[in-house]
Amino acid sequence: MKKTLLYSVMLLASATGFSQDKTEKINSPGKKNTITFTLKDGVPTYAVSHGKQEIITPSTMGFVLKGEDLSKNFEVTDVHVLKVNGKWTQPWGEKKEINNEYNQLWVELQTKDARKRKLHIQFRAFDDGVAFRYIFPEQGIKDSIFVMDEVTAFNLKEDGKAWSIPAYQPDRYEYLYEPSAVSALGKVHTPMTIENKNNVISFHEANLTDWPSMVLEHTTGANLKSDLVPWADGIKARYKGTFTSSWRTIQIGEKPGDLIESYMILNLNEPSKLTDISYVEPLKYLGIWWGMHISKFSFWEGPKQGATTEHAREYIDFTAKEGFHYLLIEGWNKGWTQDWFKNKMHMFSFTKNADNFDLEEVVKYGRSKGVEIIGYHETGSNIINYLKEIDEGFALYKRLGIHNIKIGQVGSKLNMKEWHHGQFGVRYYRYVLEKAAQYGLAVNFHEPIKDTGERRTYPNMMAREGARGQEYNAWSAGNPPSHEAILPFTRMLAGPMDFTPGVIDVLETKGFNNRRVHTTAAKQLALYVVLYSPIQMLADLPENYEGQPELQFLKDVPTDWEDTKVLNGEIGEYITTVRKDRHSADWYLGSLTNEKARTLEVALSFLEKGAKYEAQIYADAPGTDMTHNPADVAVSTKTVTSKDKLTLNLPISGGYAIRFKKL
Repeated sequence: MKKTLLYSVMLLASATGFSQDKTEKINSPGKKNTITFTLKDGVPTYAVSHGKQEIITPSTMGFVLKGEDLSKNFEVTDVHVLKVNGKWTQPWGEKKEINNEYNQLWVELQTKDARKRKLHIQFRAFDDGVAFRYIFPEQGIKDSIFVMDEVTAFNLKEDGKAWSIPAYQPDRYEYLYEPSAVSALGKVHTPMTIENKNNVISFHEANLTDWPSMVLEHTTGANLKSDLVPWADGIKARYKGTFTSSWRTIQIGEKPGDLIESYMILNLNEPSKLTDISYVEPLKYLGIWWGMHISKFSFWEGPKQGATTEHAREYIDFTAKEGFHYLLIEGWNKGWTQDWFKNKMHMFSFTKNADNFDLEEVVKYGRSKGVEIIGYHETGSNIINYLKEIDEGFALYKRLGIHNIKIGQVGSKLNMKEWHHGQFGVRYYRYVLEKAAQYGLAVNFHEPIKDTGERRTYPNMMAREGARGQEYNAWSAGNPPSHEAILPFTRMLAGPMDFTPGVIDVLETKGFNNRRVHTTAAKQLALYVVLYSPIQMLADLPENYEGQPELQFLKDVPTDWEDTKVLNGEIGEYITTVRKDRHSADWYLGSLTNEKARTLEVALSFLEKGAKYEAQIYADAPGTDMTHNPADVAVSTKTVTSKDKLTLNLPISGGYAIRFKKL
């Protein structure tokens, strides 16, 4: 896979000397966003404007360490300004060529007391947002450094409509996004997206490496504050000598789709550290999975056991027959019992076969059919047990030629003690990712730490869960029709999600769990374009795909893209996304709606001028909606050009999926 990195870097200014009070401004390259740093009476603050609109009013900065307050009593010792104009190539992704252009302000502070503690603040202004982080340089401290609080504030100029999920809850990130006024928020996870009169804003973080996750805490009015997820003993972070925080990011756009087309989070991560990524490949896969969730099979050993050698052969045969090449099998190993999900230190083996299953035989049979098995490790959040066996488990997969792994951490806390998204969890997930790279494994994390763009640095970090996915439709009240119209503007801003779309028999669960999927089948097809992931599951039972015309779209739709554009969209209402295949001249469109039926007109100006395309259209059949014949899909074709427009008639929780094949 080719990687390119082109940069123009210019040092614009450097000002040395001590200063009691100081104000510095930096604009983004296109002057869309402005950051203003001010030190007054020893207190550092920042403010953000978008054009002439003030977004963030002066807001405090800094930390509280154990025994020291690093939020006041400062003076400025140095200031640096830098201009960067770069471009780099993603080895895989939703857009191939990424522009990385920003102006940087670096402010060096020092306390005025006898300790003369140093703190650096690094600001970057992009045209699609702003970011800043803290650097505590080496300064001869021999004792441990304990971060007790971060005082960073985000004082919004005006209240707005916020889309968020609650923090510090047992199901981690797996909650429905609810709209509320910023002034009515409690403690919420990021990404958090806000709509106001003139723009849309998303708060998140980037390059979360060895720092606790940031939760946003409402204080007063429309003001928010950073709340670092703590260790079990209440300390937020532990270091020796020095530390660097993750970037605090504020993406800004005029319309919701602008946030999706922003790549600022990726640009704030370091270039790839991996020299060999030959094993990393975007893919589509099937799995012995949905049958377990709808209770056709069981996860554990017994008469309904899903992971058997016999079932694996059947799934491999179907996967190969339909031209797919990857199969996930959950529950293949010892430890899957009816107690495994009961939030206790459950023990799994990562090398021993479950009864009625032979991993080596299944891998060999799959290879004979051109099907590669995807490995699976469920830790049950017993990280002590997992890290004892991780090398042995990864070595087994390497010996068998397995290059992809799904890793689950079911449980409200890691080791029943630490938050998944505290510093303990951040270090754990990064350790596993680096370890996987040593064994040539591409990773799909479930029950993960949130994505902050590390796929740029570690391209074997393919996808993760980190939200309410398809599985909730199998054994709970399910996801409402608006859910898939919210995710692109919230959770998906962090990075790829393994949502597991593709359940086209949306009523199938009624035969088992008496549940259903709250979409039409056509909307399930649209999810492959709307919800980005380099690995996409065909989640339904094989027999439900057999002979269905929409299976062709699932065969055709890629998972690796040249370009991405959002044609329209309103948070929680509807969205239309188009993506260009990286390996052909074809474009794909996905459009979906919420509980409201609507008609959307889309211009095809994204197509190549002067070229003709066959539009292969998969839409809800006439008279179909979520409650009336929801599995009926109408397939049609027509010839189109970039001058044409299409009218999309979307029924309740319906969708459109279109392949534009260049003629």
